[in-house]
Amino acid sequence: MKICFVVRYALLAGFAGGAGFLATQLLAQDAHFHNAPAASAEQNNPFAGQMAGASAGAKLYAANCAGCHGENGQGTGNVPSLREGPTQTVPEGEVFWFITSGSIKNGMPPWNSLSEEDRWRIVSYVRTLKNSASTSTPVAGEKYVPVKTNAPPPAAPFTDFRFEEPGKVRKISTDTLPEPYATDTSNNGPKLVARPDGAWPKTLPGFQVQLFASGLDNPRLLRTAPNGDIFLAESSSGKIRVFRGMTPDGKPKVSAIFASGLNRPYGIAFYPPGDSPKWVYVGDTDAIVRLPYKKGDLQASGPAEPLADLPHGRGHWTRDIQFSADGTKLFVAVGSASNFDDPDTTPEEKNRADILEFNPDGTGMQIYAYGIRNAGGGLAINPHTHELWCSVNERDGLGDNLVPDYITHVAEGGFYGWPWWYIGGHQDPRHAGKHLELKEKALVPDVLLQPHNASLQLTFYEGAQFPAEYQGDIFASEHGSWNRAVRAGYEVIRVPMHHTGRASGEYEDFVTGFALDNGHVWGRPVGITVAPDGSLLVSDDGSNSIWRIVYTGN
Repeated sequence: MKICFVVRYALLAGFAGGAGFLATQLLAQDAHFHNAPAASAEQNNPFAGQMAGASAGAKLYAANCAGCHGENGQGTGNVPSLREGPTQTVPEGEVFWFITSGSIKNGMPPWNSLSEEDRWRIVSYVRTLKNSASTSTPVAGEKYVPVKTNAPPPAAPFTDFRFEEPGKVRKISTDTLPEPYATDTSNNGPKLVARPDGAWPKTLPGFQVQLFASGLDNPRLLRTAPNGDIFLAESSSGKIRVFRGMTPDGKPKVSAIFASGLNRPYGIAFYPPGDSPKWVYVGDTDAIVRLPYKKGDLQASGPAEPLADLPHGRGHWTRDIQFSADGTKLFVAVGSASNFDDPDTTPEEKNRADILEFNPDGTGMQIYAYGIRNAGGGLAINPHTHELWCSVNERDGLGDNLVPDYITHVAEGGFYGWPWWYIGGHQDPRHAGKHLELKEKALVPDVLLQPHNASLQLTFYEGAQFPAEYQGDIFASEHGSWNRAVRAGYEVIRVPMHHTGRASGEYEDFVTGFALDNGHVWGRPVGITVAPDGSLLVSDDGSNSIWRIVYTGN
C-alpha cells in the first residue's frame, strides 16, 4: 500500500501544510552551512577580493579538492556542485569552517592539515566559481600522461574498466557481497580529457556507434516524444532542446531550443499519454513544471507553469519523472541529500530518497516507494507490464565493492533499505542496531550492478531495428565511478528481459571505451532513448555529445 506523504517511513513526525510549506521548512532547516557555529559567520577572509589569493587557491583546489568536487566545481557522484547554492551564498566564514571540520560520515575529510591561509585561499577560489561553466571543456588535441594501473584483476563477480567488454555477461547476487570495509574507500574522481584521436565507443559485432550530435551544453536526460522528436535536457544552462528528423549520415535535420530559463531541468514527460500530448512536464531540481505543447512544436507556446515544489536540490539534484501508463499518476524520483544520514535525526532528508506520486495537476503527493537512495537519474514504465522501474545510485563509504547500484521494478509501498539496510537484510554498520523491525521489509532489487557505477537513465527497447532477441530489454547508461580504487562504469549496459517482462539478475556490457586509464576518461554516458528508426541514442556529458548505436548486421 502507498505511504502517505505526511509520514516518512511510518516513523517520522507528521507534517501539516502543502508543498510550498515544505520548501519553506527545508530552507529554514539550513540556517548555518552544515550546522556551522554562528560565530563562524563573523570570520573575515584575509584574501577577499584579491586575485592572487584566488589564483593560489585554484592550485590548492586542484591538488586537494578536484577529485571529488570536479575540476571546476561541477560536482561528481553524490558531491554537489560548488558553483551554486549555499556554497556561493552563505558567509565565507561558514565555508571555511566546513573545509576545516569536514564531515567524515558523508565522505568530506577535514582539511585542517592545510594552513589556515591555504584554507582561506581555497574559499576565495571557490567563490570565483559562481555561475561558471558547468563542465570542463578539454582542449582538442591536448596531451595527457597515461596512468598505469598496477592493481590485480578484480575478483568475480566484480569488475573494473580494464575488463569491461561488449558482450560480457555479469551477475552479482546477494551471497557474493563482501563484508563492509573489506577495502578502503577511495577518492578517484576522473580527469576529463578531450577524446583522443582514434578513441571511439566500442560495441558488439553487427552494431555500429555513430556521432549524432556534438557541441552540446551538459547533455543529460533524453526522451522521445510521441511524434518522434528527441527532447534533451541541457541541465546546467536550464534549457530543453529538441531534435527532429535524421539525415542519411545519422545527424539531426533540425535542432531547436524548446524552453529555457529552467532550474537545472532533468526529467521530461509528455501528458496526456497517447499521440497528442498537450503538455511537456519537466522535473526541475526544486519543482515540477509544465509547458504547453502540441504535436510538432519546436518551441513552447507559453511559459513554464509551476505545479508542485520538491525538496531542494542539494546533494542529489536530478529529478526524473514518469507518468503511469494510464496517465492518472505522475512519479517523481527525489534522491537523498546525503550519503547515509539518518532521516530520524536529519530533517533535511524528509521526503527524500523516495519515489513520490502526484496527480497530474501537482496535487495529492504521496510516497510511492521509499528507502531508495537516488533514483533521480532514471525512471521508466515497462510498456508490457506497465510497472514502474528505476535505476539507482546506492551509498558510498563501505569499500570498493559495496554497495551495488541496481535496476529494479518498483513495488508500490516498497522499502529498499536506505539508509539503515542495503540489498535486503544487510545492515549498514554506520547505523548498527537501528530499525531492526525494517530488516525483513527491505527488498532485494532485480538486477545488482557494479558498486559505484552511477547508473542513470534507462529505457525499454521497443524499436524495430535491433534483432528480435533485444525486444523488451532494458538499456541503461552508467555514468562511472568516482570512489573506487580502479574505476568502473563509463558504459552502456543491457539487461535481458527474456521476452517475459522480468529480469533474472544478469546484465551485459553493451557499449564501452569511454575510460582511457585509471586517471582519465573522455566520455560519461547519461541519457538514453530509442529513436524512431530503432537506433539507440546515448547522451554523454563528458564529450558533450550524443552517440547513436545502429544495427548493421555486418
